[in-house]
Amino acid sequence: MLNNDLRYKIGLSLIPKVGHITAKKLVSYVGSYEGIFKESKNSLMKVPGIGEIMAKSIISANALHKADEEIEFIQKKNIQVLFYLDKEYPERLKNCEDAPILIYALGETDLNARKVLSIVGTRKATPDGVDFCEKLVKELKERGHNPLIVSGLAYGIDIVAHKTALDCDLQTVAVFGHGLDIVYPASHKKVAGQIINQGMLITDFPSKSIRDKNNFIKRNRIIAGMADATIVVESGDKGGALVTADIANSYNRDVFAVPGRINDVYSRGCNNLIKTNRAAMLTGIEDLEYILGWENTAPKDAFQKELFVELNDEEKNITEILQKFGELSIDMLCVKANQPTSKVSPVLLDLEFKGMVRSLPGKVYKLI
Repeated sequence: MLNNDLRYKIGLSLIPKVGHITAKKLVSYVGSYEGIFKESKNSLMKVPGIGEIMAKSIISANALHKADEEIEFIQKKNIQVLFYLDKEYPERLKNCEDAPILIYALGETDLNARKVLSIVGTRKATPDGVDFCEKLVKELKERGHNPLIVSGLAYGIDIVAHKTALDCDLQTVAVFGHGLDIVYPASHKKVAGQIINQGMLITDFPSKSIRDKNNFIKRNRIIAGMADATIVVESGDKGGALVTADIANSYNRDVFAVPGRINDVYSRGCNNLIKTNRAAMLTGIEDLEYILGWENTAPKDAFQKELFVELNDEEKNITEILQKFGELSIDMLCVKANQPTSKVSPVLLDLEFKGMVRSLPGKVYKLI
């Protein structure tokens, strides 16, 4: 990305009174980032939603000077800038109307991973909440889902989700409510450093942003928008986790809440989400798999099945290949087994009758 191009992209995000929705309209109507800064006031006012005050703000803005300062910072810190039209930009988030026009990112991961989950909750997590969060993330790994775990690096459930993901060798993303020049809370700086090596720190706020409460609420739209589903582990009657759940609902994303006893302070928010049909009840990973349609893809223990199903040498060979490589076409199976199709096909048919193998469209096979 050329610095000059980047300058106008960042500058667009820094124009006062121009939000992300309006910024996208400007790009669409003007046709170029640079052109936005060179249009006359009258021309800008022809763009839907741009009145005289906003047009004056665009023309008189000191945004490009601020953009130059931000470029100097991101180059020094090796920060990526993902514009909403870039292929690396989170596709799920792009589908949300109020998605940020750009994201600052530090680290390396695929923000368009096949499975993405946001896990949020109270900053004052109980031992039960911590245990549930840890168990859920571990089972997601054990059952072969390997999702990208997204949270906000806050105290409580957020940091538990990040730490457990790191321990399970899962990729994780922390979404900041401020620029990447600081880590908040400061006590989580070590974890943030680990996330850079096993995921990303991301934000739509430039450096030197004010650490304002409203900014943390704004960042919740990224946490909700990036994921297939948002999971609320614990929450009181009010809190950022409930805001994230409401945003996820507005995006038509799945929301899950962990129920608790009616007199538990940090179960009230979750219980109310379930009571008002704003979240599905989550008592274990099976609930998640059922509603999201996620199949347990953990390698099956072929030897355990042998206690109930007797396999010959050819069948054992095929099941071991599928256990090692996962889904394979019959052609690849033949290559791995070093056998012709005429020999492999009847073995696969026998394994299907024994309930060991499933046939998928396109002559692809996998263990059950």
